[in-house]
Amino acid sequence: MEAKVKVTNVNAKNQGNSLKKEIGLFDAITVVVGVVIGSGIFFKASSVFSNAGTPLFGILAWIAGGLITMASALTIAEIATAIPKTGGVFVYLKELYGEKWAFLFGWVQTMIYVPGAAAALAIITATQATYFVPMTEIQQKILAVVLLFTIMIGNVLSTKVGSKIQSISTVGKLLPIFIIIFYGLFKGTAHSMSSTAVGSATVTGFGAAILGTLWAYDGWVGVGNIAGELKNPRKDLPKAIVIGLLTIITVYVLINLAIINVIPVQEVIASQSPASDAAIVLFGSTGASLVSAGILISVFGALNGYLLTGVRIPFAMAQDGLLPFSKQIGKVDERFNTPLNAFMLEVLLACIYVFTGSFETLTTLVMFVLWIFFTMTVAGIFILRTKYKHIERPYKVPLYPIVPLIGICGGAYILINTLFTDTTNALIGIAMTLVGLPVYIYIKKKSQ
Repeated sequence: MEAKVKVTNVNAKNQGNSLKKEIGLFDAITVVVGVVIGSGIFFKASSVFSNAGTPLFGILAWIAGGLITMASALTIAEIATAIPKTGGVFVYLKELYGEKWAFLFGWVQTMIYVPGAAAALAIITATQATYFVPMTEIQQKILAVVLLFTIMIGNVLSTKVGSKIQSISTVGKLLPIFIIIFYGLFKGTAHSMSSTAVGSATVTGFGAAILGTLWAYDGWVGVGNIAGELKNPRKDLPKAIVIGLLTIITVYVLINLAIINVIPVQEVIASQSPASDAAIVLFGSTGASLVSAGILISVFGALNGYLLTGVRIPFAMAQDGLLPFSKQIGKVDERFNTPLNAFMLEVLLACIYVFTGSFETLTTLVMFVLWIFFTMTVAGIFILRTKYKHIERPYKVPLYPIVPLIGICGGAYILINTLFTDTTNALIGIAMTLVGLPVYIYIKKKSQ
């Protein structure tokens, strides 16, 4: 019974300083879809088809990437329902591997990845807005900062407001995508699926194509960060992950089929924005405006989703006393019952990254490390079932242990591929993560 007592105590630890449970199933699904579908859906087709070698293998790469992601999702859903608390992967790592591993993950997320990704998405949104309103570079940065603070205010006023922003932006981003899919599938004349190969289909090329799709599927695990604020996390969390990812896989496959049905696959590979080119073929100049608006809404939704879920990591760390100024960062605002100070921390860091222009480099450097933690989390299912047999699990991953092993193999492939193709950045990312160790040691000594 020790495991059951352990989890119950942690859940009760901060009852007087906890967040409201006001997020429903639909809002949780839109968080998954909204975070994952960003700008990549409009630009990624060229690299995937280029690496795959044939149109058929390009589509199969999107399906394979989706199945690997789904295997990880089905696995982590069991862990999430057994430990349905705010903080997501940070909490799972802490329960399954220990506090030090959880801290290193949270350190990287809090200081680099969440604010870096938010800064990058804010800049992309501001840059995309120049299609409609011309702006200088400094004006774009100012707009990016305004966007960050606007999203912060909306989410701080109420988590429900933040989730509704997510729902509206997700529906808004899917409309132009569905228009391209419908007209592309039924009006396209290129029919590239039946065309000859554009290159040699090799095992390594197909693997590189799958790797490209796996990056495009990244972000779904963020819904676990807000598990403590779901109305019914044990039922809604696995449903949100599975329904959200099934929606994403369907959208990715269909829009890529539509693109190669409108444009010859050779032109898709040569294009910087295949979806935009397909829309222009279908609708003329109106098509460019349609896609630009779609990208704008899509990236804005992803930005809202990243901040909505991302700030829960420093909040959870602070509530466990694992950050400097933990009492302030882990405080729930009495007026709005939201993590105001944690939001302020992440938005201020994001603003620094916007003006220094360092966000792209930083997020690239730590991506390798994050996949180590994600793969560890999927593998944690074996620890959960072995060490914590008494924890109630309303959901269990199907076809255990085959499904978890597929997810682990997908994560291992990303790590091995990155280690060989981008060794320097991978090692720098590890070094940046290990900088957190002396911080952890200092915090623990101070608390003692």
